Amino acid sequence: MDQQLWVTIFGYTAAVCMVLGYLPQAIYTIRTRDTEGIALPTFLLMFFGSVFFVVQGAMLSNWPLMITNLITGTCSAIVFAIKIHNDLRKRRR
Repeated sequence: MDQQLWVTIFGYTAAVCMVLGYLPQAIYTIRTRDTEGIALPTFLLMFFGSVFFVVQGAMLSNWPLMITNLITGTCSAIVFAIKIHNDLRKRRR
C-alpha cells in the first residue's frame, strides 16, 4: 500500500477513537445534567482546540480531522453550556 493510503487509514482510525472516547462523557452530561466534576476551563479550551483543528483540517483538506473536531467541538460546547447553566443556578441559591 502506498503511504497516502496509510495516512488516510490512520486519520480515520484516530477520528473514530477520539469520538468514541469523548462521546460517553458528553452523553452522560447531557442526560444527567451532572457537571459537578467538570472543570469549566477544560471544556472551553477543548472547544477552542477543536475549532482550530477544524480550520486546520479545512486548510489541509483533511476530512478525518475536520469531522472529528466538528463532533467533539459541538459536544464540548454543549457540555460547557450545561456547566455554565448549572454554575449560575448554584450561585443563585
